[in-house]
Amino acid sequence: MLPPYLTPKLFTTLQTYDRAQFLDDLIAGLIVGVVAIPLALAFGIASGVTPAEGLYAAVIGGFVISLLGGSRVQIGGPTGAFVVIIYGIVHQYGREALAVCTIMAGVILIVMGLFRMGNLIKWIPYPVTTGFTSGIAVIIFSSQVKDLLGLRMGAVPPEFVEKWEAYFHALPTADWHTFGLSAATLAVLIFLPRLTKKIPSPFAALVFATGAAAVFSLPVETIGSRFGDLPRGLPMPRLPEVDFKTAMTLVRPATIVALLAAIESLLSAVVADGMIGGRHRSSVELVAQGAANILSPMFGGIPVTGAIARTATNVKSGGRTPVAGITHAVVLVCVLLFAGPLVARIPLCALAAVLVIVAYNMSEWRTFLFLLKAPRSDVAVLLATFGLTVLVDLTFAVEVGIVLSAFLFMRRMAEMTTVGAALRDRADEEAGGAAEPLSEALPNGVEVYRVSGALFFGAADKLGEVLTHISDPPKVFILRLGDVPVMDATGMHALRDFQARCRRRGTALLLCGLRKQPLQVLKTAEVLDEFDAYTEKDDLAAALKALAKSTALNKK
Repeated sequence: MLPPYLTPKLFTTLQTYDRAQFLDDLIAGLIVGVVAIPLALAFGIASGVTPAEGLYAAVIGGFVISLLGGSRVQIGGPTGAFVVIIYGIVHQYGREALAVCTIMAGVILIVMGLFRMGNLIKWIPYPVTTGFTSGIAVIIFSSQVKDLLGLRMGAVPPEFVEKWEAYFHALPTADWHTFGLSAATLAVLIFLPRLTKKIPSPFAALVFATGAAAVFSLPVETIGSRFGDLPRGLPMPRLPEVDFKTAMTLVRPATIVALLAAIESLLSAVVADGMIGGRHRSSVELVAQGAANILSPMFGGIPVTGAIARTATNVKSGGRTPVAGITHAVVLVCVLLFAGPLVARIPLCALAAVLVIVAYNMSEWRTFLFLLKAPRSDVAVLLATFGLTVLVDLTFAVEVGIVLSAFLFMRRMAEMTTVGAALRDRADEEAGGAAEPLSEALPNGVEVYRVSGALFFGAADKLGEVLTHISDPPKVFILRLGDVPVMDATGMHALRDFQARCRRRGTALLLCGLRKQPLQVLKTAEVLDEFDAYTEKDDLAAALKALAKSTALNKK
């Protein structure tokens, strides 16, 4: 018996399943299957592999993610987020390495699910996800210019700047038949959804483009002319060959594939929850994503994840259980078995037009422009992640974006931590002092300072600066910590160093108002007895009583 957090939604939904829901799921699965055909083909080509491999991934990913997943309506398959990373892996390491990398990513996802790490995804900053998503959109669009315009040129350079230089030099070779058909296909993709929502625009656009090319005998490149006929059915499963050295070089890209799969699938599940009023199981969803990414390359497929657009289409079409996603996978199998010759006639410029719309939708340009009005540190993260994704490498961009976000966040937290003196009596405050009044007059030779904010490695140095600003060492130094919610090892070291400096100057130190977490840190480290005195309440009357009993003070 599986624990609730690892029980697939299919098992739950079948307990109350009926004939009416089956019919709704069947119709939704057919519609989503039709929508997935052009996207699977296009993502396969854009990723630097064959269109058949895109379909294999859609079949395996769609079936496994629906069978084992934690969402009622999630539709799995290849997505635009993977295009850049897949293309880079194939270009740098080869096709066999891509299969190994995908399986490694699947294992990582399963481990994440078993350790219930689904909630950790929310800690990835929004400027990072927006930056690399917008960067991926730019790269997808850039990769389709050759097919969109019918440029007669050799292999397209993988680097962004060199790619556009090659396009510029090859621009005089553009084919007007190809460009015209691309423009007409884009028109169908843009205007058909405004006329009717019942006909999937990507599928209608491919039917239109294929029919126009056949009727008018347009000399445009097709899937068949470049890749040959589509194989019938799924290939026999096999494990890729791998050695330890190759596997070690693939750890970084495999981690990024796993991270992208987790982010996109859980984001898709959250969006779906809002549409159906449900609640997905993040842990079992990650396990399902991992299983799908292990099986997909065994059947010749590429990495897969939850697809937001196809999931939304499923919901809008009436799908409410994983049966719809399984039906969508069956539709794609039927395409492989029976529609190969028709698929081979699809013009590549039509698929390029589909990807242009995908890139536009991925770009989130409105969100991108909105984030440019955010604090400068967030803008820096956004632009750095976006620029590095486009110009360098997605893996490097994500790493830099997350690390930069962490450093900038710590700087902001450090700026919020303050160490300041408290006035001795109410009269000083009424005279214009900024500090709070004290509950009773303090004896001569007693200084009171308050620390506000987290006492961690980014702010610990502020504590060490306090004694340098006091010319005459006080007899007693009260350090109020009631506004310190957390303290790390560096903060603890700063307190111990502060105590040592006080003793060298003949000053007794009292820690006043130790809260639960800082107190536990000091107790666990067994250093609490090193301090002259301490109180758990942030109360000066209690502090003075503690001082009266302090051995260190009585020696003064």
